Amino acid sequence: MTSTFPDISISTERLVLRPFEEADVPALAEMMTDELVVTWTRGPLPYTQRDARDQALRLAPAERTTGRGIVFAVAEFLTQRLVGLVHLRNTDWRVLGTEISYITAPWARGEGYASEGVLAVARWLFQDQKFERLELRTAADNTAAQQVAQKVGCISEGVLRNAGIARTQTEDGGWTDLRTDLIVWSLLAEDLDGIPESMAGSDAFGGYSDWG
Repeated sequence: MTSTFPDISISTERLVLRPFEEADVPALAEMMTDELVVTWTRGPLPYTQRDARDQALRLAPAERTTGRGIVFAVAEFLTQRLVGLVHLRNTDWRVLGTEISYITAPWARGEGYASEGVLAVARWLFQDQKFERLELRTAADNTAAQQVAQKVGCISEGVLRNAGIARTQTEDGGWTDLRTDLIVWSLLAEDLDGIPESMAGSDAFGGYSDWG
């Protein structure tokens, strides 16, 4: 039988990480059309409200029920405004390891929300789910995402050469694929020792992701 993550919500000082809802669809569609998000993720182009609804209400729940991982919508605790998402994927239930990626909406960058959300999921993963390893991959030129990895205590393990695909904008306003190296980071339970619960401060828009 395939193991699955529980259908839960996680709360922090400023955020709630929960399943996506219908009301999140417009904000998700807007977030996924941001230039930096398009550069570092592999969402459909153009990204429409229909794509957002499909990802939020079909693909995200399926990630959990099939045992592949879990997708959290990240919202401000007080306003419930969508901050972004955190995604656990490529989960190996035998070795108790999984990969994390995240996206932060343009309006929410620079507030430490990415670090706070990633740290909350990591603590839940190690403490409640008894996982042994969390992995993060960042594109070589995505220095902001690398800063988040360092901030939450990740250790750089090496480079996967030419292993990823990013996007770059063309002169006519379109987009074309661009090969990129990926830096592999890992986080173990003991790496969280000394990391504060609150991660307020600057952070990035997101880690390398191919969600959806």
